[in-house]
Amino acid sequence: MNKYQILFDKQKEFFYTDASKTYEWRIDQLNRLERMLTENQDAFCQALKTDFNKPPFEQLFEITVPLGNIKYYKENLKTLMAPEPVAIPKGLEETGNKGIIYKEPFGVTLVIGPFNAPILLLLDPAIAALAAGNPVILKPANTTPTIAALFAELIPKYFEPEAVSVVMGGREEITELLQLPFDFIFFTGSSAVAKVIMRAAAENLTPVILELGGQNPTVVDETANLDIAADRILWGHMAISGQWCIAPGYVYVHESIAEEFIDKLKKATVKMYGEDPSQSPDFARMISEHDTERVASYIIPEKVVLGGRFNIKDRYVEPTILYPSSWEDPAMQQEIFGPVFPILVYSDLKEIVEIIKRRPKALASYFFSKNQANIDYFMNAVSFGGGCINQTNLHCWIDSLPFGGVGYSGMGKYYGKAGFDALSNTKAVLIGNPDKELDVFPPYAGKDITKNLSVFGS
Repeated sequence: MNKYQILFDKQKEFFYTDASKTYEWRIDQLNRLERMLTENQDAFCQALKTDFNKPPFEQLFEITVPLGNIKYYKENLKTLMAPEPVAIPKGLEETGNKGIIYKEPFGVTLVIGPFNAPILLLLDPAIAALAAGNPVILKPANTTPTIAALFAELIPKYFEPEAVSVVMGGREEITELLQLPFDFIFFTGSSAVAKVIMRAAAENLTPVILELGGQNPTVVDETANLDIAADRILWGHMAISGQWCIAPGYVYVHESIAEEFIDKLKKATVKMYGEDPSQSPDFARMISEHDTERVASYIIPEKVVLGGRFNIKDRYVEPTILYPSSWEDPAMQQEIFGPVFPILVYSDLKEIVEIIKRRPKALASYFFSKNQANIDYFMNAVSFGGGCINQTNLHCWIDSLPFGGVGYSGMGKYYGKAGFDALSNTKAVLIGNPDKELDVFPPYAGKDITKNLSVFGS
């Protein structure tokens, strides 16, 4: 028997009681999660520092964002849960019919989290799932063992197992979990693993949300405010040592401002992390020696204009800028997921847009410009999950902006109302008039069928 069958059945049987569909149950779970985060904030922050030396701001970010998400759902849950009247054809409405959309939970939900934001990107999907009335099984990343162990310790203290449980382990445990007929699966991670998740989900026709990544293009045109652009792009790429899926992956900068932009990127790096980033309390480490070696292999010494040093044992890669880069460079062959940053030069915006749009669709894209025509052209031409104009990264923490990928960078959106809707089955119902007949039944001989069917028109 599957070693997680008993846990799965426990949550499934609980879901069949309909208790999780109530407003009171959902609010209780959100309150429990809020208490777990606030009462153990120091422990969570210390665990983040232990696993890969996240600086204080990035530690607190992982606590405050889920707390903000919880606040949103607590304030809006009654409205989100309420049956939603919708317009129906005039003929049906005039005969006393009504259209209603009910939001109901899918059921037992598996949430598989990544290592790079091991609290935030595990809990935010779980928050949406709980708000939508779904029991949850959490699978934290095994590559952040301190965080995973903390979840394993705290979840049973704050939740009943039929509501929220945690499963530890790696590939073997995920394989076992995926054999179970979950009602929904939420995965954040790589495209390669996502394919495994989808194949397993297909066996049970389980719906999924896949939050993935890819090469996120950034364009700086000749009208951009370079001081603002350099700061925001540099931080966007280097935070968490480059290990976040929404980081600017590479920059196309217009040839007329390229040298000035490079100079400002260098100054921004020193301003944020000092002359020796290895001593900076604000610069995180790579998650593993293997990933350190992988990212270091992208460094082409003759193209290094800043940084370039690394220490495999210390899991450290210095913030590194490569210029001028090309699509033949190792760093341009895949998502970097580290603090090595390739800069390319362009002269014709349409030319590089044609290149970008033929690459796999990105999770995020960023465009820096004061030229509205250029902005409009880029936004219309390039498909991506979400992004920013004259900003980076922050779009994915705003509850009114649905977050997610497209194509190779993922499927499905969440956050705020979008998250509630994604983790809910929208049950569409036509409520008929119990006292007025619609004459659409046999026998049809002698009837004006066109007239009778007209009630379904607008």
